[in-house]
Amino acid sequence: MTSLCISPTATDAGRLRTEYNRLIECFAQRGDLPITDNWLANPALPDHILREAVLGNIRKAEHFVAVLRRFVQYLKNRLQTENVETEGPVNFVVSVYSQAGIDQKMLKFCYDRLHSLMLTLEITDTDEFLHIQKVCDFATLVGTYTSGFSIIIEPYDQRMPHIPDPVMQLTCLDASLAIKPVFDRFQSVIITSGTLSPIDLYPRLLNFNPVISRSFKMSLTRDCICPMVLTRGSDQLPVSTKFDMRGDPGVVRNYGRLLLEMVTAVPDGIVCFFEVMQHKLVFIETQDVVETTLALDNYRRAYDCGRGAVFFSVARILTARLKYLKDTFQIKEGDFLTFDALRQAAQCVGRVIRSKADYGLMIFADKK
Repeated sequence: MTSLCISPTATDAGRLRTEYNRLIECFAQRGDLPITDNWLANPALPDHILREAVLGNIRKAEHFVAVLRRFVQYLKNRLQTENVETEGPVNFVVSVYSQAGIDQKMLKFCYDRLHSLMLTLEITDTDEFLHIQKVCDFATLVGTYTSGFSIIIEPYDQRMPHIPDPVMQLTCLDASLAIKPVFDRFQSVIITSGTLSPIDLYPRLLNFNPVISRSFKMSLTRDCICPMVLTRGSDQLPVSTKFDMRGDPGVVRNYGRLLLEMVTAVPDGIVCFFEVMQHKLVFIETQDVVETTLALDNYRRAYDCGRGAVFFSVARILTARLKYLKDTFQIKEGDFLTFDALRQAAQCVGRVIRSKADYGLMIFADKK
């Protein structure tokens, strides 16, 4: 992209000049997309951001690329840390300005400016620029929202703390930001799901007042599910995933023994949240979409052919969200932890029955 902007061909130079003139005329949005398509392409950006003109100091392509270089270098420097860091958007933007000379408004227009530049240069191999697109998305969201987000920097994977593997995440703490454009643009919105219980907390989390709220019991035409609760292992020791108990050898042994007994008895697939076993093929969910998709495909193949399989996944909660919800919506930490635990459990066991022909055994193995 730098070579295209600094040493462009005659055709590209003409396109860049035309784009620059268009930006001077305050056309921040380009193309012939109707307003609905523009909104669907930018659901997280407020309308006033989409209507504003791009700043003068990034209208020229070479200047914008130079800004991106400084921002990427700043991100690299921030990743060189040995401790976990959590920071709000305001402090992060102040740090960017002091160390890289990039202010909030420049960050705000990174997404729009990159989109315009790629259209102007008629770049067709967009996969090559996915990483810089993510950087621009990150910059625009940080520059747009002063609250509701948190930047988390982790220097290593907790499973392998001796191997440096820094990750920077922009985490949305406020779900109402995502649903607000829907409420603003549509008069009637229906939210329906089989796992909305407890239903009274959702309006507070999504910041809306429901006109009608109804909850219905699940109806089954046959006896196809068997929920069970297990609080102790075969040696009568309690089992729990509590932080102070999860590392206890007795607890680990009981969970492992339970899983071994299940894989020898269950004819088809098992989904659980622990470590590798031997009786069945093992597939583990990762943060990589392609890897997880392949794992799910192989999981289906294994139990379709009668071999059986175990799929390990993760259900978790972001603790950074707790303080934000308490300060913003006055939701107590205990209330949200209970709510999220019920929601996660309902989501997990809800995967068992997906059609009329399904059947399954659901085991809640925890003294809690």
